[in-house]
Amino acid sequence: MGVDKTTAGGGGESGGRTVCVTGAGGFIASWLVKLLLEKGYIVRGTVRNPAFYEKMIEPAVSGSRNVINAAADVGGVRRVVMTSSIGAVYMDSRRGAGEEVDETCWSDLDHCRDTGNWYCYAKTVAEQAAWELAMERRLDLVVVNPSLVLGPLLQPAVNASAWHVIKYLDGSARTYANAAQAYAHVRDVADAHARAYEAPAAHGRYLCAGHTLHRGEVCRILAGLFPGYPVPTRCKGDAGETAEGCRFSSRKLSELGVAVTPASQCLYDTVVSLQDKGLVPFVPAAGMP
Repeated sequence: MGVDKTTAGGGGESGGRTVCVTGAGGFIASWLVKLLLEKGYIVRGTVRNPAFYEKMIEPAVSGSRNVINAAADVGGVRRVVMTSSIGAVYMDSRRGAGEEVDETCWSDLDHCRDTGNWYCYAKTVAEQAAWELAMERRLDLVVVNPSLVLGPLLQPAVNASAWHVIKYLDGSARTYANAAQAYAHVRDVADAHARAYEAPAAHGRYLCAGHTLHRGEVCRILAGLFPGYPVPTRCKGDAGETAEGCRFSSRKLSELGVAVTPASQCLYDTVVSLQDKGLVPFVPAAGMP
């Protein structure tokens, strides 16, 4: 979540504005900080401790409310841009496989609770709380909802999305799940945040997600790009690749001027970054995606 307070001085495209990026040490936030600095902003960052599953619900809600209140209390804030998740959008048992999902869709809290998906539950209630409080405090709020984010790592720690790829390269995963997921490049997600802040007409929510791929297709892309890794070739339980997942609309994102990087490039850039950091053994690429 970013909070901007206009300040005097400075230069460049930003006009000398100061931007606060919360959770600045994270995967997406570190790229956002990099982009904002390149644009000439003065960046103030905060960091937070992680929370997991049921324990993450209260920190997620209170964290959103604290930032909204701080932005409203300090005065002179131009806009708040919040990082939510596609998890606050698609979890709904009433939605059919392959159905298109857009910014009007919300995850069903009962379904999240019944399936034990506390991540999606926390993201949904945190975003809803942010919207309610922003309206109450009369604060201009824009939300970015990314899917699973891949790409080069700037931060030293290995995040969850990096482990999503590592397990298919180091031999720890002998099969892939019968599941489907959409992917986004971290540079696109950072760009979406910056444009959501800068564009006067930006409003509401913006889904940042590419095409939905089955895990089998992800593994085939990885194997094609880097044939030297022991990438799984078999679906878990030999159930077949039956999962479809949702289709996420990128129309509103494209209106903001943000392009969606293909999943093959997302995966290629992730693996090269993991190699550069020594997190996986070096294996030459068969070619660029």
